[in-house]
Amino acid sequence: MSNIQIAGGGIGGLAAALACARSGHAVTVCERAAEVSEVGAGVQLGPNVVKLLQGWGLESALRQVAAYPAQLQVLSATTASQLGRLQLGAAFEQRYGAPYLTIHRADLHGLLLQAAREVPNIALYFDATLTGFAQTDELVSAEYSNDLQVESDILVGADGGWSTVRRLLLDDGVPQPTGHLAYRAMVKQSDLPAYLRSDQVTAWLGPRLHVVQYPVRGGTWLNVVAIVHGQVQGEMSHWDHSANATDLQQYMQVACKQLRDLIGAIGYWRLWPLSIRPPMQGAHEHAKERVVLLGDAAHPMLPYLAQGAGMAIEDASALAWALATPTNQPNGVAQQLQRYAQARWQRNAQVQRRAIRNGKIFHATGLLRWGRNTAMRLLGERLLDLPWLYGGAYR
Repeated sequence: MSNIQIAGGGIGGLAAALACARSGHAVTVCERAAEVSEVGAGVQLGPNVVKLLQGWGLESALRQVAAYPAQLQVLSATTASQLGRLQLGAAFEQRYGAPYLTIHRADLHGLLLQAAREVPNIALYFDATLTGFAQTDELVSAEYSNDLQVESDILVGADGGWSTVRRLLLDDGVPQPTGHLAYRAMVKQSDLPAYLRSDQVTAWLGPRLHVVQYPVRGGTWLNVVAIVHGQVQGEMSHWDHSANATDLQQYMQVACKQLRDLIGAIGYWRLWPLSIRPPMQGAHEHAKERVVLLGDAAHPMLPYLAQGAGMAIEDASALAWALATPTNQPNGVAQQLQRYAQARWQRNAQVQRRAIRNGKIFHATGLLRWGRNTAMRLLGERLLDLPWLYGGAYR
């Protein structure tokens, strides 16, 4: 069994810790934040991801905090007319072996953290920022803030889109702005007028914008994300900050009354400029010798397929699977990590490409928008159901 250190204690890092520890490995998680926290709002989890969490014994914990929408509907942002829908619920669960759920990001992080704290072979350190590492044929030695030094067989970089591990390992630049801004908010459903409350996933598609809403926290809260075209300057290019609600309302002037009412009913928003890398080009972007990248550190992606957290959790499962492969080679760990990289990079690249494509379709104008709406009305369920994705969970 290996000793594994993980830089990053977010969703991907904790998922990797759980998956690997359950296989008998000793895991050390080093998180830069001084206290437990997870920024963000809602997360959608398809059955490809939910079945992995269930396999780690988290089904009961999910039931306590998630929502289980019965339908995904796509509406025109300008007219509120329905363009297409996908039935979720029991039939969807039967088709793919697990349900489709929506959850607050902090709740998902919290249940992963609680599960990690209950595993004796996981050590958790906070206020520990990676400052450097070196690897030899035998081990990886990493230095963190507060004079923490960790030696291990493997270093996992799960430290987000602006990954320090990636910068030191690959030195291939940073994610680039897309020109899209995400306004995110959470609101109690009881604080909304009845006609604005919802128990399903709704995507509103408009010219150069779209809005997604869905229930979280057992349905008592509504998560709303509005994506528009725009730019910001400086450090905001890679983090989120308080947003001006009036700015978002200006973007929504072309929207129908119901959507404008929803946006207007929410007074507090967070602004998150979206930056990404090109889709993965090969296994070398996942692993090099004894260092491996996972989640956004390897493949930051646009949220237009709702699979960012999901791919990180799939990565975690695949890493544990690869490390379970017996090897008698002198550099067996590196071979195991290459097996992980080969298993993951093409699927992650496919999701990245589809998310980019979805952004163009969601924000279409002119003839492309007309063609999209026509295709959705004719083939809605067939276009929205994605067997290659939902039926493709790893190990």
